[in-house]
Amino acid sequence: MNIILCGFMGSGKTVVGRALAKLMGRKFMDTDEMIESEKGIAIKAIFAVHGEDYFRQLEYECCKKIADCEKNCVVSTGGGAMTFQRNVDVIKRNGKVVFLDADFDVICDRIGNSNTRPLFRDREKAKQLYDERKAKYLAAADFVVDGNMSAMKTAMQIASFFKQS
Repeated sequence: MNIILCGFMGSGKTVVGRALAKLMGRKFMDTDEMIESEKGIAIKAIFAVHGEDYFRQLEYECCKKIADCEKNCVVSTGGGAMTFQRNVDVIKRNGKVVFLDADFDVICDRIGNSNTRPLFRDREKAKQLYDERKAKYLAAADFVVDGNMSAMKTAMQIASFFKQS
């Protein structure tokens, strides 16, 4: 069974995912990295050139591929992936979803004034999106973990969930 990490951008999905995979001796996968690798261009460019609908279709195909082909992996999903029910439905065929619940202030501290996160140029809009997505993450989640902790503490907590079950 795969461990699927979801949460808002800056919640630590990739950093925690890599640490968790190492802790548990599992392969690590990142849906955004998979899409970029397959298409040969950055997510930002896919949005700019082809639009969000095209990207969301690629994301859905990626979720299907993971559900159908991968076993016992740790998967970091893009910030919007688990806000779409079709992605949740397909990924849960072979995975449990863990929501990294980080406070918005903590996320802002982690991201800083990064130019790689265009949505954070307008903090008010970012906060609105965060609030909208949180309920969807909670609905998708099999487990919720405190995303405000260090990546290693978070990874250790997630590992303990899965060692018990």
